[in-house]
Amino acid sequence: MPTVDALFRYPVKGFTPEACEQIVVQDDGRVEGDRVFAFRFSDAVEPEDEEGLAYWPKKRGLALMDMPSLARLRLTYDSDRGHLTIRDTDELLVDAGTDEAGRQQIEDAVTAWLRETPDARHLERPGRLPLRLIGDGVASQFQDRPRGYVSVHAAASVAALGRTTDAVVDDRRFRSNVVVAGIPPWGDLEWQGRVRIGDIVFAVQRPIVRCAAIMANPDTGLQDAPLLRILTREFEQSAPTLGVLLLPESGGGTLRVGDPVEVE
Repeated sequence: MPTVDALFRYPVKGFTPEACEQIVVQDDGRVEGDRVFAFRFSDAVEPEDEEGLAYWPKKRGLALMDMPSLARLRLTYDSDRGHLTIRDTDELLVDAGTDEAGRQQIEDAVTAWLRETPDARHLERPGRLPLRLIGDGVASQFQDRPRGYVSVHAAASVAALGRTTDAVVDDRRFRSNVVVAGIPPWGDLEWQGRVRIGDIVFAVQRPIVRCAAIMANPDTGLQDAPLLRILTREFEQSAPTLGVLLLPESGGGTLRVGDPVEVE
C-alpha cells in the first residue's frame, strides 16, 4: 500500500522546509505552522480579498521564483518561544525572537545576506526595501492561493525527474507538505474524487503547475537544472506539472510519516 514517505511545513514563505514526523491539517485545509510568516516588500499592497481568505502572492515579497539564493538558507521556527533561527549552511545568520526588536534583527540580517548574493540586484528595484517580516507566527495565511490547500507529490515523480539531469533533485525543490511513496511517477495526477491519508479523507482538487522555484538547488541556491523545460519536453507535459492539491472533506487531523494512502 502507498504510504506517507515525508512531511514538511514551511514557517516562512519562500524559505526552507522543516521536515516533520507529523503535521496537523487544519479544518480549513492549511497546515498548522505553515507559511505563518513572510518577508514583505515595502511597496506591497494587500491582495484583493477573495471570499475572505488570507493569502500572499509571491510577487509581494521574497520568493524562490525570483531569488533562488534563499534555497541554501536553513531555517527553524520554535513556535513555543516565537523564535526564528536562520543559517547559511553551518554559519549562523540570525537567531532572534519575533517581537519588534527581534524582527528588526531578522530583517537586517536577511537583507545584508541577500546583498552579498547573485540575487542582490532584485533588492535594488524601487519599492523593495526595507523588507518587513510580517505574520503572527500562528495563522497560516501566506500561501500563494486563497484556498491554501495541502500539497502532495509522489516520491517516484521526483526520482524520475532526477534521472534526467546530473543536478541534485530531491523533494525539497518541490515544497510539498506530503510526499507519498509506493505509487508510480505522476500516479497522483490520476487521483480523482477522494483520497484517504491516515485518518483524513481529502477531496482531490487539481494538479500543481510549477514555477521557476523548482530550478533552485536546495544546497547551493543556484538555478542548476532546467526542470521546467525537462517536464514539458522530456515528459511531454503541456505545462510543467508535479503534484496535486488536496482539501480535507470533513475536517482536519494529524498526518504521520508511514500513514497509509488510499484512493477511495
